[in-house]
Amino acid sequence: MYPYLKALHIIFIVTWFAGLFYMPRLFIYNVEALEKPKEVREALQQQFTIMMKRLWYGITWPSAVLTLILGTTILFMGGWNNIVFAEEGRWLLIKLGFVVFLYIYHLSLQAILKQQLQGIFKYSSQQLRLWNEVATVFLIAIVMLVVVKQSISLVWGLTGLVLFIALLLGAIKIYKLLRDK
Repeated sequence: MYPYLKALHIIFIVTWFAGLFYMPRLFIYNVEALEKPKEVREALQQQFTIMMKRLWYGITWPSAVLTLILGTTILFMGGWNNIVFAEEGRWLLIKLGFVVFLYIYHLSLQAILKQQLQGIFKYSSQQLRLWNEVATVFLIAIVMLVVVKQSISLVWGLTGLVLFIALLLGAIKIYKLLRDK
């Protein structure tokens, strides 16, 4: 039973991340629609509203809940809860910390969705592009911890993550320069 639950956990992680990656893109398109003529803007925003609601409430939220339920289940079924505070479980504790922040990120997207559905646009498309990459950082950190476990040193792991974030920010800046030309 354990391998099946673990497989389902991974499947729902994938579908959850699909929503976390695509939802900010829809926010960006919705903000950029504000620059269009009235008829086009209204048509685009109607369509984006439908897409955002379906993605968020039909895929992203259910996947987040099932990921949490299945993850907690395999944590206890696999006996991982016994090592989480031991030295050999430090990777798991750090991973769980990243997962908590990932759920906070998820809730931040919920807040942005609620604002946009009410016609409130607090963030520019550039700010949303930056926010869009937060899920990528979490994905890399969590996967590296799960795969490499205690083989990676905390210093090298954090150094790699910081370098990746710097590279990502540089790529976003270059993309903005190219888009503005």
